[in-house]
Amino acid sequence: MSTQPTAGIDDAERSDHPSRSDGFVRGASQLIGGPLGDHAAALDRPAGSERRFWTAVRIVLALTCLTLALHWVQKSPCQDGAWQNNIQYTRFCYTDVLALYYAEGLNEGKVPYRDHPVEYPVLTGYFMGVLGLPVHALGVDDPGINQGMWFYNLNVLVLGALAVVTVAVILALRRRRPWDAALFALAPALLLTATVNWDLLAIGLGALGLLAWARSRPALAGVLLGLAGAAKMWPLFVLGPILVLALRAGKVRAALTAFGTAALTVVAVNLPAAVPYRENWDRFFELNSTRPIDWGTLWYIGRYLDGKINPGSPTEQGPFEWLNANIPTLNYLSYALFGLACLGVAALALLAPRRPRLAQLAFLVVAAFLIFSKVWSQQFVLWLLPLAVLARPRWGAFLAWQIAEVGYFAAFYGELLGSATSRPVIPEGVFVLASTLRLATVVLLCVLIVRDVLHPERDPVRATYPDDPDGGMLDGAPDAPWYTRWRQRSAAPEPEPVGATAT
Repeated sequence: MSTQPTAGIDDAERSDHPSRSDGFVRGASQLIGGPLGDHAAALDRPAGSERRFWTAVRIVLALTCLTLALHWVQKSPCQDGAWQNNIQYTRFCYTDVLALYYAEGLNEGKVPYRDHPVEYPVLTGYFMGVLGLPVHALGVDDPGINQGMWFYNLNVLVLGALAVVTVAVILALRRRRPWDAALFALAPALLLTATVNWDLLAIGLGALGLLAWARSRPALAGVLLGLAGAAKMWPLFVLGPILVLALRAGKVRAALTAFGTAALTVVAVNLPAAVPYRENWDRFFELNSTRPIDWGTLWYIGRYLDGKINPGSPTEQGPFEWLNANIPTLNYLSYALFGLACLGVAALALLAPRRPRLAQLAFLVVAAFLIFSKVWSQQFVLWLLPLAVLARPRWGAFLAWQIAEVGYFAAFYGELLGSATSRPVIPEGVFVLASTLRLATVVLLCVLIVRDVLHPERDPVRATYPDDPDGGMLDGAPDAPWYTRWRQRSAAPEPEPVGATAT
């Protein structure tokens, strides 16, 4: 088992500097005088070893707060709820948080699930009620306040705190690579979509779950991932890579502990709504099983191509158009493709020359879910953001992906405005192109991560850490004896046939 270097001076000596190690940053640094020098390296020294206030950690946390403040400014035209003349689309400031305060009856004091069906998993519904009902009670006593604005800004504070928690977790997991967290802090996707919905609730809890696993606390990791999965389902997908990696390392008991506590947590959180208010609780599952192909997905791109191949012939449906009319088949196909992708990730984990890192496999699984899903909302980019930072902290491909996301964001609001006014704002082909570029850049990140897994010497994190800083008890652990024997047998040359002669 690999020995872990001690914290402190050793961490400082091994600290990564992107202007030296990242080709994109090194090239861009020429505009301001070249890579970081030795004297500037003081920014990365551990706390207490120097007197500078602006350490790398503090700079990254400040940048996160700056990005969140700019996000609040960007959404400010919509905060009063007076969405006249489609201002929510022309100013790119639409947010479910404000819209659903009224749509979910919170402004009337309705309790989620008890009095009104909610289209989200239960912890998100609880979260809406915990913040929304006190605002309603305050508004009843003081009719002069704008309840929607108060509710939105209260959500901004809590969700912003969860974004800061996520960055703090990244910094804790990458003590030798603090500048990696700047990818999250400066991401345009965070600036544009932080409070479009309540996704940061699941992201913050999921990040804490990863930290608990990295600190070798599988039971706590399961509880936190279970809570995150009760807010949005995707954090539960991280348990799959944990199990496969633990199987290869012979640490299955820890993985099963995380699985068990996650399952118990999900059940415990759901029961208070599912048992007494089954019909209202079931709204989330009903909506997801009946909704057709949504904007911007792989299936939506296919529908557009169907129309180009069979223009003006409604009697001849293309395959994607047929799937849109046969939603159960679409559901099964989407699940099957995601399942095959998960099997591929599991095979990659077992066949890779070196055990992959947890973040690498987690990114691949969540990305596969989005790629094959029939719904890919604008804010779902936040799901991948912390995983991308942990899986492949390289600025070049990351920025290409973020530029594609910004393009999709702009095109998506053009589609929303066109739908609201019944007048096209942009050609449909432009929106499909933006959707395709978003899809292509996510696929590109997946390809690059797979390449890093197959060629560990290319992995930027392993250039700084000996194994997997997110692996917890898997970090530095040897492969299990059964796995070693299996690989030796599969790599052994076949015996020559009897009587064969050398040539």
